[in-house]
Amino acid sequence: MPKIIAIAGSYRENSYNKRVLNIAVEGAREAGAEVTLIDLRDFPMPILNMDDVDANGFDDNAARFQDILNEHNGILIASPEYNGSIPGGLKNAIDWASRQSDKYKTNEVFRGKVAAMITASPGSFGGIRCLNHLRGVFSILGVNVLPSEIAVGFVGQKFEGDSPDMTDDKMKAILKKLGTELVTMLKKTHGDIGFVSDTSS
Repeated sequence: MPKIIAIAGSYRENSYNKRVLNIAVEGAREAGAEVTLIDLRDFPMPILNMDDVDANGFDDNAARFQDILNEHNGILIASPEYNGSIPGGLKNAIDWASRQSDKYKTNEVFRGKVAAMITASPGSFGGIRCLNHLRGVFSILGVNVLPSEIAVGFVGQKFEGDSPDMTDDKMKAILKKLGTELVTMLKKTHGDIGFVSDTSS
C-alpha cells in the first residue's frame, strides 16, 4: 500500500491550502493509499543555523519530521505563494529535514520519493509562481515531482466561509484526481514498499 505524507505549507488554522489539500487526500485514500496528514505547527523548528546545531545538537522536532518523512514514499503538498515563492516556514522545515543528522544522511528522507503539488490563492493566478520554486527544491533533493500540478485561482469563491466543503465540483474532481494520480505512480514505482530508506544497515 502506498504511504503518503500530506503537508500544507500554510500555518494558518483554516487556510485555503489546507482545505484543498484535504480534498486531494480524499482522492488518494479512495485510490488505496495510507495518508498521514500533518500540520507543520506540530513541528516548530528554529531557523536553521548550523552553528546552533553544532552547539546544541539536531533539533528534536526536526528529527521527528525526518522520521515521519522517512516512513512514507509519497508527498502530497499544498503551498501558498508568498512574494512569488514558498513560505519561509515551509522552506525551513524542508531545509532541516534535508540535513544530515545522527540517524539520516543528507537528503536521505527525500531521495526517491514521488510528490504531487497544489497551490491556492484568492487571486487569479492561484499562487502558481510558487510551484516552480517548490519543484526546483524537490528536484535538488531527489524527489520525483508529477508533471501535473494544480493552481486553484479565486479560491475564496470556491468555499462558503470557513466550510471545508468546496462548492466548485469541477475543481474538487481535479484535486481528487491528482491524489489518485500520485497513488497510481507510487504503485508503479514503489509497489507495496512501506518506506523508502533503510537506515538499519
